[in-house]
Amino acid sequence: MDQLKLQRIIDSGVDFNISNIIDKAWEMFKARAMFHIGFAFLISTIQLFFTLYLEDFAFIYSIFLSPPLVAGFYLVANRMSQNEYVDFQNYFDGFNYILPLIIVNLITAIFIVAGLVVFILPGIYLGVGYVFSLLFVLFGGFDFWPAMEYSRKLVHTNWWKFFAFLLLLLLINIGGFLCLIVGLLVTIPLTYLSIYVLFEELTIDAADEEGEGLLMNKE
Repeated sequence: MDQLKLQRIIDSGVDFNISNIIDKAWEMFKARAMFHIGFAFLISTIQLFFTLYLEDFAFIYSIFLSPPLVAGFYLVANRMSQNEYVDFQNYFDGFNYILPLIIVNLITAIFIVAGLVVFILPGIYLGVGYVFSLLFVLFGGFDFWPAMEYSRKLVHTNWWKFFAFLLLLLLINIGGFLCLIVGLLVTIPLTYLSIYVLFEELTIDAADEEGEGLLMNKE
């Protein structure tokens, strides 16, 4: 990802249509619905196992397993966007980037919790601002701090719009939970696909000229 182009995008500010983003994510979901649902079920099962049987070790899931598993949705979404073949094993490609993903996830969590403890509002601001941190690691090739800062700066250009976007996704997931919880198997993938679609739409012009669209950093 070209940093100069990315900075120009931030300097000019961003805007987006929330409805269009979710519609595109929904189409992406339907294209591989059983894959998305199956992976969401797997993640939920692992998390439930730690909650019920390994409560004292729940931090292992949160710190070491959650980041690469969540990244699986983003990486599959990227492959679908590039019209590449998708197999179920591609959801586990996030483990190829496990160390930087763990680091950025841990640091952002610390900052957000610290912000909530200090005055709540800073935590909410950072919670929204860091929404693209994992994606900047995956598709921008950045270390944790530049990824966090580019995410925060990009979101800061239209923070309230991003807040409304994430609030809507939260409400969608609450609706999924109310649908006998099973609805979460649809709403969880839709959430991550929506975040990816928005990220791609906002940063596509910052992609390196040698690549087509957003490509993973494979160094």
